[in-house]
Amino acid sequence: METTQLKTEQTSLDITGMTCAACANRIEKGLNKLDGVTEANVNFAMERATVTYDPSKIKVTQMEQNVQKLGYGVAKEVVDLDLVGMFCAACAVKIEKVLNKTPGVTNAVVNFAMETARVEYNKLDVSITDIQQRVEKLGYKAVTKQEDGDPSEHREKAISAQKRKLLISAILSLPLLWSMVSHFSFLSWIWMPDLFMNPWFQLALATPVQFYIGKQFYVGAYKSLRNKSGNMDVLISLGTSAAYFYSLYLTIEWALNGGSIHHGPAMYYETSAVLITLVILGKLFESLAKGRTSEAIKTLMGLQAKTALVIRDGQEITIPVEEVLAGDVVVVKPGEKIPVDGEVLEGTSAVDESMLTGESIPVDKKAGDNVIGATINKNGRLKVKATKVGKETALAQIIKVVEEAQGSKAPIQRVADVISGIFVPIVVGIAVLAFVVWFFWVTPGEFANALEKAIAILVIACPCALGLATPTSIMAGSGRAAELGVLFKGGEHLESTHKIDTIILDKTGTVTNGKPVLTDVLVENNIDEGTFLRFVGAAEKDSEHPLAEAIVSGIVAKGIEIPATEQFEAIPGFGIRAVVEGKEVLAGTRKLMARFNVQVEHALERMTQMELDGKTAMLIAVDGQYAGLVAVADTIKETSKEAVTRLKQMGIEVIMITGDNERTAMAIAKEVGIEHVRAEVLPEGKAEEVKKLQAQGKKVAMVGDGINDAPALAMADIGMAIGTGTDVAMEAADVTLMRGDLNSIPDAIYMSRKTMTNIRQNLFWALGYNTLGIPIAALGLLAPWVAGAAMALSSVSVVLNALRLQRMKV
Repeated sequence: METTQLKTEQTSLDITGMTCAACANRIEKGLNKLDGVTEANVNFAMERATVTYDPSKIKVTQMEQNVQKLGYGVAKEVVDLDLVGMFCAACAVKIEKVLNKTPGVTNAVVNFAMETARVEYNKLDVSITDIQQRVEKLGYKAVTKQEDGDPSEHREKAISAQKRKLLISAILSLPLLWSMVSHFSFLSWIWMPDLFMNPWFQLALATPVQFYIGKQFYVGAYKSLRNKSGNMDVLISLGTSAAYFYSLYLTIEWALNGGSIHHGPAMYYETSAVLITLVILGKLFESLAKGRTSEAIKTLMGLQAKTALVIRDGQEITIPVEEVLAGDVVVVKPGEKIPVDGEVLEGTSAVDESMLTGESIPVDKKAGDNVIGATINKNGRLKVKATKVGKETALAQIIKVVEEAQGSKAPIQRVADVISGIFVPIVVGIAVLAFVVWFFWVTPGEFANALEKAIAILVIACPCALGLATPTSIMAGSGRAAELGVLFKGGEHLESTHKIDTIILDKTGTVTNGKPVLTDVLVENNIDEGTFLRFVGAAEKDSEHPLAEAIVSGIVAKGIEIPATEQFEAIPGFGIRAVVEGKEVLAGTRKLMARFNVQVEHALERMTQMELDGKTAMLIAVDGQYAGLVAVADTIKETSKEAVTRLKQMGIEVIMITGDNERTAMAIAKEVGIEHVRAEVLPEGKAEEVKKLQAQGKKVAMVGDGINDAPALAMADIGMAIGTGTDVAMEAADVTLMRGDLNSIPDAIYMSRKTMTNIRQNLFWALGYNTLGIPIAALGLLAPWVAGAAMALSSVSVVLNALRLQRMKV
């Protein structure tokens, strides 16, 4: 009896989040239960799982998902690669497919527009070198960002080489183009040198264009076909080679028949040479336009200071900003950019933080305050202790988020990728069919005529425009959004945001400033206001309650000195009791006054009115007698009302959610124009509210400060975190609103809508162009050189349309 040997493979996973041996046992059991896993061993000391499995039954990604479901993580590496040698969208699709099939690679995304790849991999199974070799086997080159240095420098070199090739190609093709004029009877009056019509002369001009300038297409086609796929190079090589070699055949035949020295038969050398010239021209325009789609990144990078003045060994020395270390003391003179994130040690100044917050008024800074790298020190000399340097700074994190968004794929791009992947073989098939139909039926026996129709189809059908349609719009849209203070974490979030129909706003820190201030002081006639505030300030000074801090700050701001307390007692749920300068001071609720038998009935109406206005009022008594009340309120952001109005005009339902009492919540909501309020909701209850709305079929965005709102942010279709300018990489959120301004919400939705409209326009034109172009070429209504020009124009037009997003006004 014959037995079949199971083909198994082994992989290792670095596990994160294990705290004890029981964790390791739990993961091991979970992995061993999976269908297809032969054996799993988890080493708690090494924090590593070794799994033997049947690849036909289970994938490594499924194992990783299982580990994550158990509540742990799998550590993975990410590498960014610059790709050299891609000429069309089919190249990108091919590289992405092969990388995703490489053992150890969890996910690979190739961006044709940026000519980059982001690869997520398990370093225990595959190395960066393995990944690079895999790309090189396909006929391309993969260079890590660190090795590559400045990517813009590499692009400039490539563009210079392309310009040089274009110049040579154009000089050699011009006489051939001139000779083509003789084919048109209405231009027969143009003078034509006899030499230009000589087949040997045409051959001498066309050959270097075909094999020197066009070498890149032959190399690309060979590598593509070797890997059993097709790309733009295959189509260009087939089309131009057919024209060139048929012309060569006619030249040899003419020479063998003793042809005239000056005149020969109608050749197609100009078709191949002009096509190659037009393709090179189109690719050059495309490269120049694509370079502009990353202007946002260049602008952000340009904000960075280049050097820093640091104190080392008692000396002030100027060093490159990359060499600043955490803990260094940096001197920032008036008018200079602050080089890194840090804390002010000495000096006072006003700092322009508009590049992060959008707020044009400079912010006063003194010792103990935090400052952000790339902001501008306006007028004072500051000594700053560096706390975050290099990749840790706020600006570096912003750049990272924008780069990741620009390099990611929107779900809509998958359609274009699928089409691009199967396009070339279909087009070759159509071209062959058209040749056969023309040669045998339409114009029987006219080989040259049939060949011309096939060449036109091959050339006009290049899928470049289709491959550029989505990534160029994502790059331009996410870049423009970043300039507006909106950071999308990825293309999928930029796409999803346009579907939002319901916005949930957290109240504190989102609709309001999140910092209560002293708003009202009412004093009974029998006590002086200054004395009253001294007693209140002293009593509240020892309290840990946030409202107490607001009261004390407000009293200090009035220039009143606060004495020390002799006794202090916090009474949870009631308020506080303190002894100040021998007098008993009570501050708190109605219940506190009732507990100590203080008569406050005449003050309750005013207190209730304040609460209806959204304020928190506290009754004050001195030595058992009512003395007055103070009120604090979390003030509403100036832009909240305007933002809510804009959202309503966009057809979006706005709901406010808060843990505050309903009376205060309704007062705040009324002031900003929100009709729907959910009050007295605990942090964990916010996620439930999101779920309820989603169950009604609504697409929900949750907007919060990213701290206690994390569960709701994660649950929502789109989570928007209000950033502080420095905390830009909030994990739970899909979108970070850096400026803390609610106007950023309609800005984000507007940019998403405009970007999706732009992508649809690009896809429509790219698909429509190919759908119309192929039958027009097949009917013989398109000369090959016109098809080449149209193909080049289609790619450039798609990129230029995407660039409109960079000038979008909100």
